[in-house]
Amino acid sequence: MLALVKLPALAQPATTGLTLEGVIALALNQSAVGQQAYTTRETSYWAWRGYQANYRPQLGLQGTLPNFSRAIAPVVQPDGTTSFQSVRINNSDLGLTMTQNIGLTGGQVFVGSVVQRFDDFNGQLRRYNNQPFTLGLTQPLGQFNSLRWARRIEPLRYQESQRQYVEERETIAQRVTELYFDVLLQQVNAEVARQNAEATAELLRIGQERFKLGRISQSDLLQLELNLLDARQAQTQAQLNAQNATVDLQAYTGLADAPGLAVPASAPQLAVAPTQALEQARLHRSTTLAFRRRLLQAERDVAQARGTTGFQATLTANMGYVNQAASFTDTYVNLQNQQQVGLVFSMPLVDWGRQKSIVKTAELTRDQVRHSVAQEERSFEQTVLTQASQFAALAEQLRLAERADSLAQRRYDIARATYLLGRISLTDLSLASNAKDSAKRTRIFALRACWVAHYRLRALTLYDFEKQAPIVATR
Repeated sequence: MLALVKLPALAQPATTGLTLEGVIALALNQSAVGQQAYTTRETSYWAWRGYQANYRPQLGLQGTLPNFSRAIAPVVQPDGTTSFQSVRINNSDLGLTMTQNIGLTGGQVFVGSVVQRFDDFNGQLRRYNNQPFTLGLTQPLGQFNSLRWARRIEPLRYQESQRQYVEERETIAQRVTELYFDVLLQQVNAEVARQNAEATAELLRIGQERFKLGRISQSDLLQLELNLLDARQAQTQAQLNAQNATVDLQAYTGLADAPGLAVPASAPQLAVAPTQALEQARLHRSTTLAFRRRLLQAERDVAQARGTTGFQATLTANMGYVNQAASFTDTYVNLQNQQQVGLVFSMPLVDWGRQKSIVKTAELTRDQVRHSVAQEERSFEQTVLTQASQFAALAEQLRLAERADSLAQRRYDIARATYLLGRISLTDLSLASNAKDSAKRTRIFALRACWVAHYRLRALTLYDFEKQAPIVATR
């Protein structure tokens, strides 16, 4: 949980500012990167819906209505001669077809009904050709079955896209954390610079009084004036840096107004075993699915190379009823059986090694993908193990930085009081002031490193180690 923390002798950048979790929530909901991640997930969802539709029956209506022609056409006469005659005809058709892909074999079965109507307006002739029922099959033989491979690959692709959406949100949270602490650091620097300028102005006033009394030299007085100029320049630069950092945060998160940020009280104190982190990463990260998908795609490409070269054959068969008559109702009287069977094939006899080269290229590409996946998998596992093992060291750094910040502030307070009593030199006071400022910056840096590491581990594992539960999309 984030909370406001009181810095010793240092005012907060904002007493009622936005918290880190609040800024992350705003960025996820309203930033351009958050909307882009959501749109990408929705695109993947509809692609998945399209894939599923390939395995479901498709009902379609086809036709040509009307198909009128008025022209002079060549007509072959009974004696073999050609006569050019004026014709006015309409040749329309209408069909209803239901198709179903067969994923196991890669074929397609269909059921349909087709009716044709022919009108000869010059001869006052009308005829109907009706196929009220037809059942057919189209089956490739020995060819590449894209449906079977899609059934193995597309579910992985869809699950991968859903996990990628969660990862992108966690990556956004990590980036917001970095920008958040960049702004926070610059705001702290600006506040430190302001207080230093005020303190330096007060020291100069006291120094001028002491110089009049002859208690300090003119060199010390000039040094105080120079310190005030330096302090005011540092204050102006710190304000500019804070404004620039705020603009970067606003641009990324979509915040309309310049935010005042609250300093997180502490970072999550987690004891995460590297092996546990790796186990959760393997279970929930999209990378694991991506490795499997890429290997399957490489195997699919080899199967495609083998299935689209060499012997190719397609079996087509259909059966049904058909009749023709002068009226539409008469076409249903005395229906006749209709059967058609065909086998279309092709086979190269001499290809000069073309088939072998295509298959060999696909096999070598598959082997390369295997090596790449193995290397990337080792690199990914090492990244997770390293990130998890750094938590203890980062937590210790933060504890030491907080202790150093407290000590440096106390030392400065003592040094300033002692200088006012004239017991230490201006140089000693400057050293104490520099140490105080450095300790405050170091504390913010340490806090930043802990929070960034926290969200990075969440993105690497898609697991919330605070709640001991997987991270799922809430939108």
